Amino acid sequence: MEVLDRLARQLAVADGWRVDKRCCADVALATAHGLELVLLKPRRFMNLNGLSVASAGCISVSKAEIYSLGPGDIYLVHDDLDKALGKVAIKLGGSARGHNGVQSCINALQSNEMTRLRIGIGRPEGDVTVPSYVLSPFSAGEREKMEQILAQAVTCLLEHIQSRAPTEPGDRG
Repeated sequence: MEVLDRLARQLAVADGWRVDKRCCADVALATAHGLELVLLKPRRFMNLNGLSVASAGCISVSKAEIYSLGPGDIYLVHDDLDKALGKVAIKLGGSARGHNGVQSCINALQSNEMTRLRIGIGRPEGDVTVPSYVLSPFSAGEREKMEQILAQAVTCLLEHIQSRAPTEPGDRG
């Protein structure tokens, strides 16, 4: 959620978050590189996030505007145990690789075509279980690195969005 909060600040819509009960999420609307963006922070448990994402496929913004999002229009931002802390990468489609939130989105959308922004958190050490590890707060040392990691994640996301931006007037990207 911190990546989306930082992205919203960078796109000057941080004060625009609104609760949308239809998709059980906080939603902010933004524009980047000529593309309209719907930023969505589900309010459900992680393993049910897909219900919010699928419900947002058609959000009525006003009486005149409806956003219709297909799986290829969606970016999932999520942590990744298989990447070292701070490693950020874009992945196009594929399996959930054991991530319950991603699996929920794949199931709800009946597609794995979403683009993923994967943010490495590394694996737990010693006897720490994965659920305990991913739900625990970052250590002081990890927290110090977060500002740079968040900046890198937002830059990576915006660069990828820019690569999909329209090149001709009227082109949807």
